[in-house]
Amino acid sequence: MNALQSLCRRVFAFRMAMIGLGAPLALAGTARGGPTYLVAGAILLTFMCSYALFRDWERFGPLLLRHRWLLAVDTAFGALLLVTATPRSPLGFVSLCTPLLAGLVYGWRGSAVYAALQAVAVAALSGGALTLPVLCLLAGAAGSSLRDLLFRFGAASQALTEARARLAVAEAVRGERDRLAREMHDSVSKTLHGLALAADALARTADPAAVRAQAELLSGAARRAVAESRDLLTGLRRDVEAPGVSLAAELRRVAAAGEAQVRTSGTLPVVPAAVARQLLAVAAEALENARRHAGAAHVTVTASAADARHLTLLVDDDGRGLPPGGADVQAAAATGRFGLLGMTERAAAIGARLDIGPRPGGPGTRVRLDLPLAALTPEGSP
Repeated sequence: MNALQSLCRRVFAFRMAMIGLGAPLALAGTARGGPTYLVAGAILLTFMCSYALFRDWERFGPLLLRHRWLLAVDTAFGALLLVTATPRSPLGFVSLCTPLLAGLVYGWRGSAVYAALQAVAVAALSGGALTLPVLCLLAGAAGSSLRDLLFRFGAASQALTEARARLAVAEAVRGERDRLAREMHDSVSKTLHGLALAADALARTADPAAVRAQAELLSGAARRAVAESRDLLTGLRRDVEAPGVSLAAELRRVAAAGEAQVRTSGTLPVVPAAVARQLLAVAAEALENARRHAGAAHVTVTASAADARHLTLLVDDDGRGLPPGGADVQAAAATGRFGLLGMTERAAAIGARLDIGPRPGGPGTRVRLDLPLAALTPEGSP
């Protein structure tokens, strides 16, 4: 619609340009006295009406859409100009604007009516010449064709916009589902797994003291699952993130829970809460894998920010190491083990690079995460 309105305004701009170019020639070929004043009045009236429609098309355009007969007034002005200046003058091309405008505003039905009327009027005033009447018919056809083309482009653009919106919604839903899956895996899922193991041990225990100890373990695990579920729900409902998190303090807390040593190099930055949550989740998952699957005796967490451009996080263990062929994220996910996949997705979410490979200089595994510090600024935040 905006393009159509712009074209309608250009029609009146073309008419004013033709009037400006043809008026001197038309006046020069007119007899002095009354005919000159009559032609000048018709030119001035047509020019002023065209200028008003050009400037205030947003106000007059809807009137033309609702009342099709109003375009007959424009036809009358054009006929007045042709009567006074004759169609053979340069002002004869002004008559092409009415059928062109009818095609743009009303489509092929309106253009057919006004183009036929204008062609008949021009033919009657031109003394049998057919060039200008034929051009009037062609102008009406061109206007309706342009209108149809613009509406087709508009429909295609709207369909493309709706398709992009649906894809964006689907991508957002998928991203949120993946995020929920990672959060559940890294919190409640592990606690519930430990709860199930404790329940199995309790079922095989006959000693009352052992039963009591296992029951206390079950009770503590259940409370921890409830607390983790509450934290997860609180995080989902939180609208505003904390302004920043001290990464060094949080890493020590995570390492203490995983019985690992922490080493820092350089001044670790205070990072946004969303970035810190992903970094700490990757470190916690690496510690859990080292403890549960690798059988590691020693685990070290190293965080360094030697310059102002990169933050590096290392988790080294002395366990049994990776299987032959290295870490296969997709194969692990296909067997229901989503820890490596979650680590990869978390690193990608903050623009970091994650490498999982053998520990240099000895047995075990190294998890390395490199985060450009530019990703921590508002311009580079993921």
